[in-house]
Amino acid sequence: MKNTAPDLEHTPGHSLRDYWTQGTIASLCAALSELGGVPIELRDERGLVLKPGTFGETAGVEREIPEGSRVLPIVVADEPIGSIVVHPHDHELTQSTLIDQISELIAQTASEMCGDVAALRYRVSEVAVLYRLSSLLVRGGRVHDTLRLTLELALDVLGLDAGAIMLLPEDSEALPQVDRENELERSAAIGLSELWLSNPVPLSIDRQFDRMCLAGEVVTSTDLREDPRVLVPDECREENLAAFIGSGMVFDDQPIGVIRLYSRQARKFTSAERKLIRSIGESAAAAVEQARLLKMQARQRRTQRALRIAGAVQKRMLPEVTPRYDGLQLAARYQPSQEIGGDFYDLFQVHDKLGIVVGDVVGKGVVAGMLMSAVRATIRAYAELSEELDRVMIRTNDAVCRDTTVSEFVTVWYGMMCPRTRVLRSVVAGHDLPILLRRGADGVYAQHKLPGEGMVIGVIPGEQYSMHEIQLQAGDVLLAYTDGITDAADFENRRFGKARLLGSALELLGEQPDATANEVLERVFWSMRQFSGLASQADDETLVVMRVTDRAE
Repeated sequence: MKNTAPDLEHTPGHSLRDYWTQGTIASLCAALSELGGVPIELRDERGLVLKPGTFGETAGVEREIPEGSRVLPIVVADEPIGSIVVHPHDHELTQSTLIDQISELIAQTASEMCGDVAALRYRVSEVAVLYRLSSLLVRGGRVHDTLRLTLELALDVLGLDAGAIMLLPEDSEALPQVDRENELERSAAIGLSELWLSNPVPLSIDRQFDRMCLAGEVVTSTDLREDPRVLVPDECREENLAAFIGSGMVFDDQPIGVIRLYSRQARKFTSAERKLIRSIGESAAAAVEQARLLKMQARQRRTQRALRIAGAVQKRMLPEVTPRYDGLQLAARYQPSQEIGGDFYDLFQVHDKLGIVVGDVVGKGVVAGMLMSAVRATIRAYAELSEELDRVMIRTNDAVCRDTTVSEFVTVWYGMMCPRTRVLRSVVAGHDLPILLRRGADGVYAQHKLPGEGMVIGVIPGEQYSMHEIQLQAGDVLLAYTDGITDAADFENRRFGKARLLGSALELLGEQPDATANEVLERVFWSMRQFSGLASQADDETLVVMRVTDRAE
């Protein structure tokens, strides 16, 4: 009986050849074949045999799969991209089982390796796209230009052929009318004919695609021409449109429009691609809102919209949940001096370690809030790719320099704490170094100096930064802060200062050597309020406290 290659559907960017560069897996298969005396082959998504020692662009060998062979798929994001074929053999049971187990491990390893590469590629693409969109928030601009760039970026990163962005009509207050999805207005389009764009008949029955997108869902179709939900399959054939993915543009829980993207060929969309278009839609929605802000003539309306945008951005900026680690206590507080502030902090997990970021953007207002959001997102994204903190800061500085003016810069202290080893790595960019308090042999706490210095980010492209490392120990207390704490003033315009900050923490630890991180934070803010009295708050105030404890605690 003739046995052909498995029907492995190929979708753009989901082929074993996209990851196969030096033939390592093919060489493993060849080595196992020689060792076990059983032909074992690596095949691509079309069933072509890939030989050892050749590269991804080399043509495969067409060969039938013998009847009775084992076909072990190589899968990335639930999509088969190739397979390992074990030919039938008559070895004794023990040897046969061993060959099958090793073949399965090779297939599993290949899937994991390709999956890691695919995830990294999407991560890098996502960082690039979302940073470009974040820069639009800082710069502002016309709605049409913003949406055109959004569409170009989305099509490029997802490897699609055509698309359109449709916005809901606005009411008299320039707010989207969310109950009028049948009046979505074209705002940007690429690769689509005027006949298609002007067709009054909706793509899906009862406009269910648009309704789902505006409700916050991501809608996909492998092939519009065969999808029973599609109302105009013939028009899809005429326009040469097959696969479809759509998402709502949602800002502050309010939909403002939809993104519709198409492929000329049938394809499935992975969970990573669905997540990416959702992120693009949300970022584009924020960019559109910022661009619309510039068009509003009444100062009152501009101010209200600016506060809403900045409030939503700052809410997303602060960590929703404080990470928990054995042997560590964490406490943090951010108090803006105005409704829109320039400080930020972040506490997040990086693999098995704790990332701590404290920063201060020059100025206040919408621009500072948007720049703050972009810097935080950039640091987080690069932190996932590298544990070399100096490289993270170098890349973040270069990204900020590309999309800001000379008067826009940020000070940052970034640390990474390993709870298991208690090693703290850190890098500083123009920010005040945290205060480290350590208990001596006599049980009395004193300041222990931290290393580090560096230029603020956003001023000099290519600036170099240095990473420093220090071994912490049980009982250590770290206070990372912004200058709003030390610059707090009383009615005589005297500053609270670093000495009073240090003194308030030492006073508490002298009274309660085992005071928690939250108790230290509360004491510092209480001392600062006692000092400044009823004087108005001049700057944003941010404080993060970390205490290293015995793991038994």
